[in-house]
Amino acid sequence: MLFQATIQGFLSRGFSQEESESFLRRSVELACEARSIYLEKCSDCSDEAKDRTKYRNRPILIAASVGSYGAYLADGSEYSGDYGKEGNLEFLKNFHRRRLQVLAEAGPDVIVFETIPNKIETQAYVELLEECKLHIPAWFGFTSKDGTNVVSGDSLIECASIADSCTEVSAVGINCTPPRFIHALVVSIRKVTNKPILIYPNSGESYDPIRKEWVACSGVSNEDFVSYVRKWHEAGASLIGGCCRTSPDTIRGIWKALHGV
Repeated sequence: MLFQATIQGFLSRGFSQEESESFLRRSVELACEARSIYLEKCSDCSDEAKDRTKYRNRPILIAASVGSYGAYLADGSEYSGDYGKEGNLEFLKNFHRRRLQVLAEAGPDVIVFETIPNKIETQAYVELLEECKLHIPAWFGFTSKDGTNVVSGDSLIECASIADSCTEVSAVGINCTPPRFIHALVVSIRKVTNKPILIYPNSGESYDPIRKEWVACSGVSNEDFVSYVRKWHEAGASLIGGCCRTSPDTIRGIWKALHGV
């Protein structure tokens, strides 16, 4: 949740600082309320129903998403990492700092920094985590379009190494990246971290920032996507899901592919 929601974005639409922060805070609260409602309903199930849903009785984590600066710009630059003159370390830290603090204060179980496009923003996130001392686990998800580097052209291995160096980071991985690149990326990340590797690829389509829509290309069908899952797991991925243009059927297929693993 929250990937494109920022204080700066709300302010630009005429909301106050207090209102903007309350929107972020409320989003976490709503997710926590939904979890409580679900768990309460499960507790009222019959024994037979509980047996059918036993795999659902695992911890349900509330993840607060911190999208990149490019997501705020809404010009597709989260898929290029090209931020121009504004893409310096201190600017990015100042941009993200208050949002990160507000989200952490709202009580999520994990902070997710996702669709990270470049090395400089990776460094900004790590320094903020170390400075803010949030004491909440963080996940880092990078995005790639060539199976070797992050989308800016920076080395994925260097970016993953920066994330691995931070004690606040509990998992490192890849999101919103075509399935055909995932295996090689997982292998690369495993070279520089022993932390859990998370992956949630997109459908394989590409995003057109001018038309602001996803465009069919040499993507894969849902069946093909799911056929990769075991290979990704064997390469070292332990947290597996789907990103843009995937569906509930995709998630169901992932579960079935990994059932019993």
